[in-house]
Amino acid sequence: MRVAIFAETFLPKWDGVANTTCHLLDHLAARGHESMMIAPEGAPASYASTPILGRPCFALPMYPALRLVTPRPGLGSEILDFKPDIVHLINPALLGISGLHRAREAGVPVVASYHTDLPGYLEKYNLTAFRDFVWNYFRWLHNQADLNLCPTRFIRCQLAERGFERLEIWGRGVDSHIFSPGRRSRLWRERLTAGHPEAPLLVYVGRLAIEKRVEVIRPVLDELPHVRLAIIGDGPERARLEEVFAGTNTVFTGYLTGDDLPDAYAAGDIFVFPGENETFGNVVLEAMASGLPALVASHSGLKDHTRNGWNGFQFEPGNGAQLATLVRWLLSDPDYRARLAANALDYARGLTWEQNLDGLIGHYERLVAAHRRDGAAAARTPEGGHVAVAAASRLA
Repeated sequence: MRVAIFAETFLPKWDGVANTTCHLLDHLAARGHESMMIAPEGAPASYASTPILGRPCFALPMYPALRLVTPRPGLGSEILDFKPDIVHLINPALLGISGLHRAREAGVPVVASYHTDLPGYLEKYNLTAFRDFVWNYFRWLHNQADLNLCPTRFIRCQLAERGFERLEIWGRGVDSHIFSPGRRSRLWRERLTAGHPEAPLLVYVGRLAIEKRVEVIRPVLDELPHVRLAIIGDGPERARLEEVFAGTNTVFTGYLTGDDLPDAYAAGDIFVFPGENETFGNVVLEAMASGLPALVASHSGLKDHTRNGWNGFQFEPGNGAQLATLVRWLLSDPDYRARLAANALDYARGLTWEQNLDGLIGHYERLVAAHRRDGAAAARTPEGGHVAVAAASRLA
C-alpha cells in the first residue's frame, strides 16, 4: 500500500504527535508499505524509509512551538506523482486543507486523525472568544474525511457531541522494552532527589506550557514538605514554574532523551499529571510501563487508561488539595501503592505499538477496498460519472 501523509507538526518539535508519527513511519517501513510525507520545514529529509518534504511555515503567536505550514495553491502536489492509495491527515489544521485537495485530485480516500485539544488550549490562553470558531473550523475540516480517528473514547464522545462524523478510535502504544521498572537505578534516584534517595519522589514528564497546569502540583509539596518532585521537560513556562516551585524540593531536568528519559521515569514512586486537555497522554503510558501508578486530572483522554483504585487515580482538574490527599494516602500505604504499580505495569504492557499500528493499517485497507468497490460499481452504472464526482466532492 502507498500512503501519503500530511503531518501538521513533526520533528524537530517533539511531542505526543511527533512521537506517534515516528512510530507510524517506522511501522509502515517494517510492514513493507511505501509512504511519503509533507510536513513543516525544518523536518528531516527522511525518517525510516519515508521521504519528507518540508514546506514553509509560521509560528502560531499563542503557541510559538507550533509551526503551521503556509497555505498556497498546489501545496503537496508531489503526491500525485507518488500515486497513493490513501491520504492520512495527521492533526489537520491548515496543511490538512491541501491534503484534502490532493486526495480529491488523486481520487483516493482520506483518513484524518485528531490529536490536539486546541479549542481547550484557547481557554488556558484567555482566547475563549475564538473557541467556537475553531471548533466549527475543525468540524468542517474533519467531516470532509472518509474516516476520523480519535485517540480515546473520551475524545470520541467529545467530538461526537460537537457534530464530528465517521468516528473511530485509534489509540496509542508504549515500548515496554524501553520503558521498564528494570531501569531503576541509584544514580538517577540520587539525581532526581538532589541527593536524598530515601525521600518519596513524584515525577512529572511533559512540556512546560500553560495548558499542562504544572503549578497544581505545588500544594502537594507545601502539605508534604518531605516529598521530592522531578519536573522533566522544558518549554515557555519553565522560568515561571521555577519561581512557583522555589523553596520546594523540586528538580528541573529540562528535556531528557535516549536512555535518560526511561531511567528518570523508573527512578520515581508516583507519576503526577495535572493537565486536563490531553487527548491521550503518551507520558502516562510510559510512566505505567516504568512501574509507576498515575495520578491524573479527570477531564481528559487520560480517563481512558487510568482506573481509580486499580492503576492510579483521577483527581478534579486544578484541585491541588485533592492531589495532595491522594499522594499522602499512597505514601502512607506502600503495599497498596505497589499493587497499583503492578496493575499499571500490566496494563501498559498490554498496549503495544505493533498491535496499535496494525489496527491503523487495517483501517487503511478497509477504506481502500471500499473505495475501489464503490469506484467499480460507479463505473458499471449508466450515471457512473456523476456518482464518482459526487463521491469525490466529499473530499473537497
